[in-house]
Amino acid sequence: MPARQERYLQLAAELKPLLADIDGFISIERFQSLTTPGKILSLSWWRDEDAILLWKRNVLHMAAQAEGRESIFSFYRIRIAHTIRDYSSETRGKADV
Repeated sequence: MPARQERYLQLAAELKPLLADIDGFISIERFQSLTTPGKILSLSWWRDEDAILLWKRNVLHMAAQAEGRESIFSFYRIRIAHTIRDYSSETRGKADV
């Protein structure tokens, strides 16, 4: 594993316990691309945008983001979106609309 990726995962592990203190945090998972080496997706779920703002303003998170911009990532993208449909094999393909 490249050193920059190791550092990212180390920072993520250090920050993860702080997420439990954020009212409105639901969960977070990380995925690694099978086709693009070093590409990682961090997917987090939040109750609402207010919860996201609480995390965004966390001083330790801000420091980790600064380190990420300066020395870990050559490119990154953050997307904040609303779920339009959510269905699974358990709902037998019927969307909860």
